[in-house]
Amino acid sequence: MLGQSADGQRGVTVEISVTVNGETRTGDVEPRTLLVYWLRDDLRLTGTNVGCDTSSCGACTVHVNGESVKSCTMLAVQADGEDILTIEGLAPSEDEMHPMQEAFRANHGLQCGYCTPGMVMAAVSLLEENPSPTEREVRLGLEGNLCRCTGYHNIVKSVLACAGQASD
Repeated sequence: MLGQSADGQRGVTVEISVTVNGETRTGDVEPRTLLVYWLRDDLRLTGTNVGCDTSSCGACTVHVNGESVKSCTMLAVQADGEDILTIEGLAPSEDEMHPMQEAFRANHGLQCGYCTPGMVMAAVSLLEENPSPTEREVRLGLEGNLCRCTGYHNIVKSVLACAGQASD
């Protein structure tokens, strides 16, 4: 179908229907639109950050069908029919945080906060795969997510705390 792009040019668009944070969302997207931009620009879910556009930093990490995915590596049309969880949908309610969010808060697992949404999403996925990781396993499991402030010690401490372990 033909539609009008943001720059006013007419181009081909594809209708997609995606479950985002438990709610079915539909939209017309250009086939080349990255999932991260559809989430941010069209759905206004701005907790998913764009850090590099090259899959190097992980700031855009979301869950697609329960798997941790860097949303700058996936086209929005590839998400058609899929189930996506963003940082906005992670907490059980507006009044309480997800245990990983609480662990990051309690253990000072953030500095500037830019990497935090992607880091939290990756950490949740990590604990789903390995509920009792060692410090080394946490460091390896999060190596695709970069913290430019180099707050890794407290990030690892937060993940281990959420897993019910202590770290030094």
